[in-house]
Amino acid sequence: MKFTTLIPATIVALALGGCVVAPPVARPVYVAPPGVVYIAPTYAIPGPGYVWAYHSHYGWGWHHPQYGWHRGWR
Repeated sequence: MKFTTLIPATIVALALGGCVVAPPVARPVYVAPPGVVYIAPTYAIPGPGYVWAYHSHYGWGWHHPQYGWHRGWR
């Protein structure tokens, strides 16, 4: 085996050796309020911290505890 083929592999191993991969966070499944039909999300989660929730006036949508409703719901 040539020494020059080990150099790129060693550089990649050293560069990626400190990466941390976090396991996915298991969140409880949202339960719809009584009398409300659950509607699944039609697009991906907009960012970390958002949860799929029900709003009494607007219906279902992504909600963040700090930023509020995604796409302008207040």
